[in-house]
Amino acid sequence: MLQTIAKPPLTIRLCQPRGFCAGVDRAIQIVVLALKKYGAPVYVRHEIVHNRYVVEGLQSLGAVFIEELSEIPPEHRQSPVVFSAHGVPKSVPADAQARNLFYLDATCPLVSKVHKQAMRHQRLGRHVLLIGHAGHPEVIGTMGQLPEGAVTLIETEADAARLVPNDPKALGFVTQTTLSVEDTAGIIRALQDRFPDLQAPAAESICYATTNRQEAVKDTAPGADLYLIVGAPNSSNSRRLVEVAERAGARMSLLVQRAAEIPWNDIGNISTLGLSAGASAPEIIVDEIIDAFRQRFDVTIDLAITATETEDFPVMRVLRDVELTPADMAFVNGAA
Repeated sequence: MLQTIAKPPLTIRLCQPRGFCAGVDRAIQIVVLALKKYGAPVYVRHEIVHNRYVVEGLQSLGAVFIEELSEIPPEHRQSPVVFSAHGVPKSVPADAQARNLFYLDATCPLVSKVHKQAMRHQRLGRHVLLIGHAGHPEVIGTMGQLPEGAVTLIETEADAARLVPNDPKALGFVTQTTLSVEDTAGIIRALQDRFPDLQAPAAESICYATTNRQEAVKDTAPGADLYLIVGAPNSSNSRRLVEVAERAGARMSLLVQRAAEIPWNDIGNISTLGLSAGASAPEIIVDEIIDAFRQRFDVTIDLAITATETEDFPVMRVLRDVELTPADMAFVNGAA
C-alpha cells in the first residue's frame, strides 16, 4: 500500500488590492477593442504596460509592438497606433499627425493629471522638479510635456542636496506615479528644507493604486518567510513592492514574472508566504503561482483586504460602440 506523504502547511497572505489598476486595465482594453473594431494589425508604441505576458497575449491577438512610429509600413498607415499607458512626450502625437496616422492615446488619466500639474507649474512661472527614475517611459513622457530645460529630474535625496536652481523661490514639483511613497516623502522633505517656497502639485502625484498596493504589502510583510511580488523587472511599481516587503519585515522578498521563476531550492522551509502583484501584472499569473504552491504545500489562503478600489477609467469615445466581453479579457483575467 502506497503511503501518501503529507504536504507541509503553508498560509498564503494574499493581498487585496493587487494586480491591474484602472489605468492598466483601460490601456489593455483599448488595444483589445481596437483589434475588434478595426482588425489586425493594431500597432502599439512601446510596451502598452510593463508586462511581457500581457504583451505576448496582445501579440497573439494581432497587436504589433514598435519602438518608433517610423516602423509602421506605408501600407498600414490607416491602421490604429496606440500610445502606452505610461504617456508620451508631446512630440509623439505631433509626429503621428505629421505622418497622417490614426492614433489612440492610452495614457493613464492619472499620468495625464501629472502632465497637467507640471504644465500648471510652468504657466505660473515655476521651474519644475520631477521626482522619478531616469529613463522610465513615464518620466520621459512627463518631461516631454514642457520645453527642454524647463524640468529638472530629482531621483534621490542626494540630488535634492545638489540642486542649484536659478530662482529658489520659483519652484514646483511633481512625481512619477509609481514611486515608493516612503522614499518620495524623504526627497520632498529634503527639497522643502532647502527651498521653503517650493510649491506642491494641486493633487497627490503618486497614484491611488501604487499607494494601496504598498500599504497592503506593508501590512502583510511582518512575519512572512517569503514575499513574492508578481511583476516585470522593468515595472517600477512592482520593484517598489519588493523593497516595501523587505523593509516591512519579510525574511525574503522576490520579484517573479511567472511560477517557473520561483527558486524552490532556495526558499527553504516556509510556513507563511506573502503574495501580491504589481499594477501591470495579470490575475491569471497570480492564480498560476498559487497553483504551483498547492502542488507542494497544503495551502490556506488568508485574504488580506486593506482597501477597496472602485476606480474605472472609460475608454475613448471612438471605441465605446464595441462590446468588451469577459472572453475578450480572459487571456489576462482567466476564465470568468
